[in-house]
Amino acid sequence: MNAPAVAAPSVLETFAMSDPSLETIREKVLAGRRLSFDDGVALYRTHDLLGLGRLANHVREARHGDIAYFVCNTHLNHTNVCAATCNFCAFAAKTGEPRAYVMSLDQVFADVAKQPKACREVHIVGGLHPDLPFQYFIDMMKGIKQIRPDMHVKAFTAVEIFFFHKLYKKSVPEILQTLKDAGMDSMPGGGAEIFAKETRDKIIKGKANGEQWLDVARQAHKLGIPSNCTMLYGHIETVEDRVDHLIQLRDLQDETNGFVTFIPLAFQPWEAPAMKLPETTGFEDLKAIAVSRLMLDNIPHIKSYWIMIGPRVAQIGLSFGADDLDGTVTEERVAHDAGAPTSQSLSVDELCRLIREAGRRPVERDTVFNTIKEW
Repeated sequence: MNAPAVAAPSVLETFAMSDPSLETIREKVLAGRRLSFDDGVALYRTHDLLGLGRLANHVREARHGDIAYFVCNTHLNHTNVCAATCNFCAFAAKTGEPRAYVMSLDQVFADVAKQPKACREVHIVGGLHPDLPFQYFIDMMKGIKQIRPDMHVKAFTAVEIFFFHKLYKKSVPEILQTLKDAGMDSMPGGGAEIFAKETRDKIIKGKANGEQWLDVARQAHKLGIPSNCTMLYGHIETVEDRVDHLIQLRDLQDETNGFVTFIPLAFQPWEAPAMKLPETTGFEDLKAIAVSRLMLDNIPHIKSYWIMIGPRVAQIGLSFGADDLDGTVTEERVAHDAGAPTSQSLSVDELCRLIREAGRRPVERDTVFNTIKEW
């Protein structure tokens, strides 16, 4: 009589970790248990990048199989005039500076109108302009929807919404509801930077703090406005700051379930030459993706953001926990004004090639990850 078949152990169960501190974490990952603050610190401190990648890839494939997503999108940065002062930003300008600009609504609408039909999302962020009327933003949303009713409008970070609340003396829910009624569909995740107060206060002046950022996201989610979330890494933050940031996002997601995607943002040293900091390494970029996938067990998607880390590292990120490459972008100014060396855009063919060569299956999505087409 033949013995009953025994299921073969998974690769993760048989893979030898070179860092013993990861063994307990591997047991938690296999059991589907939530990782702790100390686990997060251990993950960031390990030098076993391949072991860390195996853990993150296990979670990634359990959720998404071999799919890697992308979107056909464009970025629109309506102004670089900003009342805040951030050490890491070379995009912002003060009123009166030669490089300061504000797009007229006609320019905004012309920019949207020229986008191809395949472009399904416009991503709108700008500086914190102290002199624009609120009606400018309401009319922007309405006008875009009139020109392209099929286009998803992902607009205004939590920092911008909080600035509107202070400038126009309206509550955060009122600001959000007015913009939603005018055509805003979701919010991008920028402006989170790092939540730890001591560190944040050293690099940011004049914009929402971590608690305020989180509360704007909370209010948006309560109103049915989904959003993304981010973390800026590779500057003066500590490993503990990073883990604290991820856990605060995870806690809010437990409460609201409104975050769609987490995007780790690599610090761009060209933006802050006075800080005299180096560019992040590929090792650090991949670790940021992998740790976020393992810690953020309740956020569906992790982005490997090619604009910040380049297509080559972003491609590898698809095996380190990420399931999304962002998109075609068309034009991006915030990072590129600071001297980011990556391309301004990638074609669908280029994105599909990156995905296929990574052993993944390219799937075009919309902003909230409805499937548009399998390539």
